[in-house]
This record gives sequence, C-alpha cells and structure tokens, in this order.
Amino acid sequence: MKEEKSGPEDLKTRTKSFALRVIRLYSALPKRTEAQVLGRQLLRSGTSVGAHYREASRARSDAEFISKLEGGLQELEESIYWMELIVESDVFPAEQLTDLIGEANELAAILVSCAKNAKATRDNRKRTWMAEARTTKNDLNRNVFLDRSAVVLFFPPSSFILPPSSFLPSPGGFPPTWPAR
Repeated sequence: MKEEKSGPEDLKTRTKSFALRVIRLYSALPKRTEAQVLGRQLLRSGTSVGAHYREASRARSDAEFISKLEGGLQELEESIYWMELIVESDVFPAEQLTDLIGEANELAAILVSCAKNAKATRDNRKRTWMAEARTTKNDLNRNVFLDRSAVVLFFPPSSFILPPSSFLPSPGGFPPTWPAR
C-alpha cells in the first residue's frame, strides 16, 4: 500500500507530474493548426506551474514567495482555460481531459491556500514587529528623565550624563561645542 505524502515534496511531485501529463496531451493532439496553436499555449502555461513552485520554494522573502505562488496560480488558471477551449472546440474528447482539468483545479486550490497562509503569516509577523517597535519606543521614552542640572539618558548597562548647555547652539552656530572638562 502506498503512503500519501504531503507538504512541499508532494507539491513538487504533483506539479512535475502535471507538466508531464500536459506534455503527453500535447503529443496526442491532432496535427491540425488550431489544435497545435491551442496545444502550444497549454504546453507553455502547463509546464511553467512547477517552475513557479520551485522558484517559490527558493524565495528569499515572503513577498517573493507569495509572488511566485501567485504566478504559478495564474499559469494554472491559464492552463484550465486552454484545456476548456480544446474540449469546447472539439479538438480533443472531454472525457480524456476530465482528470487533468480536475488535477489543475486541485493544484489551484492548494496554491491559493498556500498564498493565503503565507500572507497571513507575513501580516502576523508584521503586526508582532510593529508591536515590539512600539514597546521599544515607549520604553525609550520612559527611560529619559529631566533633571535641573542635567539630562540623564538611561541605556543599560551604563548611563550618559550631558550638561544642559550641550544642547544649546554654540555662539558660533552649529555644531555645538562640548564644554571643556
């Protein structure tokens, strides 16, 4: 009994299998001009789905990952369109394309789900980062205390004490001169 794989390797295998099935379909199409034109379009879009997915698996950022997945999804939708035209123009029998169209629809649903999950993860990461940035800013604001004689900035592990006169412009303008010790 064969075990079902799931995950990235399964999707790599499925997109490659889809491309091979599209290649075999193209080879089986009649040699009439309209069949070959539609077939070449299907061949181009159907074989690029796996390439987009492989590019996505090597993405350097969330944005690139999402973009490549959505590119693969566009190619799948285009492939479905060309297969529908092949069937509706009576170039190839519908019953022989039913499974391939079904696989294309399943792959499209998987890629939509992957893109949505990636966007949600990216957005959650962004929200977490923004919350941490606000917390850090508030912490910095709380760590600044004014004293009559000096401004003390607390940055653990040490603090820096600057006399108030160092914040005033020097008589000659900017930059301010530091008081001599």
